[in-house]
Amino acid sequence: MPVEPINVPVPLQNSPYEILIGSGILSLSGELSSKVVKPCRCAVISDETVAALHGNEVIKSLQKAGFEPHLITVPAGEATKSMMIASDLCNRMIQLALDRKSAVFGLGGGVVGDLAGFVASIYYRGIPVIQLPTTVVAQVDSSIGGKTGVNSALGKNLIGTFHQPRLVIADTAILATLPDGIFREGLAEAIKHAVIADEDMLKLLPPNRSSDLSSLIARNAAIKARIVGEDEFETRGTRALLNFGHTIGHAIEAVAGYGAISHGECVAIGMIAALDLSVRLAGLPSDQAERVKNVILACGLPTTIPAYLPTEQIFAALLRDKKFEHGAIRFVLTKHLGSAFVSDQVTIGDVTKAVKRLGKK
Repeated sequence: MPVEPINVPVPLQNSPYEILIGSGILSLSGELSSKVVKPCRCAVISDETVAALHGNEVIKSLQKAGFEPHLITVPAGEATKSMMIASDLCNRMIQLALDRKSAVFGLGGGVVGDLAGFVASIYYRGIPVIQLPTTVVAQVDSSIGGKTGVNSALGKNLIGTFHQPRLVIADTAILATLPDGIFREGLAEAIKHAVIADEDMLKLLPPNRSSDLSSLIARNAAIKARIVGEDEFETRGTRALLNFGHTIGHAIEAVAGYGAISHGECVAIGMIAALDLSVRLAGLPSDQAERVKNVILACGLPTTIPAYLPTEQIFAALLRDKKFEHGAIRFVLTKHLGSAFVSDQVTIGDVTKAVKRLGKK
C-alpha cells in the first residue's frame, strides 16, 4: 500500500508546486495529478526500459482518474537527449491529436525528465508537464526546478528552456529496482547537496538500499527547492551553487561521448577538481576535502579521469560551458563543507592544473 507522501513545496512566486515523495505512490499518479491538471488527452514519455517496468501502472492510474494517456517511448540513454528525438516526439504528439489543453508526463530518469520537459515547453508554445522521476538523480535533482533541454554535439544541455512542472511525484520504492550503477551515480548529486548546503548529510551516504529512502530524498529535494525558490532563472547567483562539480563534469561527459561515462560519475570527478580548487584558492581545509573524497569512493564513484580521454578536448569543452561569461570563469567553490560560493577569481591556469591532477591515480 502507498504511504502518505512527504510534501516538499517549491516556493516560486508565479508557479509554485509540490514535490510528493513516498513509497508506492506511483500508483496514485492519476489521482494526484488530477488535482493540478484537468484530466485530458496526454502523452506519457518514457524510455523503453522504464516503460516496460512502470508504464502500465501509470497508464492505468491516469485512466482511472479520467485522463486519456498515450505512452510514447524513446531509447534509453543519454544519446536520446537530442533535438532530433525532441522533434520526433512533437510529431508523434501531433499525430495523436494532442493540443494546447493537453499535458505531458515524464516517466523516467534525468534524460527522460529533461526531454519531456523540453518537449512540453515548446509544444503549442507550452503545455503542462508532470514529472514522475524514477532514478536517484532525477528524484533529488533533475526533476525539480524547471530546467529542461537537450544536448548539442558541442556540449551538454546547451539547448533548453525554463519550464516548471505542475507537480513532481517521486516514488522511492522504484529505487529498489535500479541497477547498482544507476543507483550509485545518482548519489553524486546528494553528495553535491551535502557539500553546498548540508554537511551532516555526508554521514548518511552511501545509504542502505534496503531501507525506505523517502526521508533522504526529501532532504535533498528540500535543498534544491529552496535554492530554486530563491533564484528560479539563475540570475541572482544562488542557483549557480547547484553547479558544484558540474563545470568540469559536463566537459568530461561531452568529450567521452554522452552515455559512455554516466552523468553522476562525471560529476563525481568534477567534484574532486572543485574540492582541489577550493583547498588551493578558497581555504577549504584539506581534511574536509579528503572526507568528501572518501564518501565519493564509498558510493562507488570515480575520482580520476579515464586515461583515454584527451585533456586538450576537455579544456575546449570547458570554454563552451554556459557558466563562462564573456570569457571569465564562474566556478563554484567551498570554504567550508555545508556552504559554497561562486568565484570569478579562478583562472584558466587554475582549471588546467585541476584537470591535469584528475589524471593522477
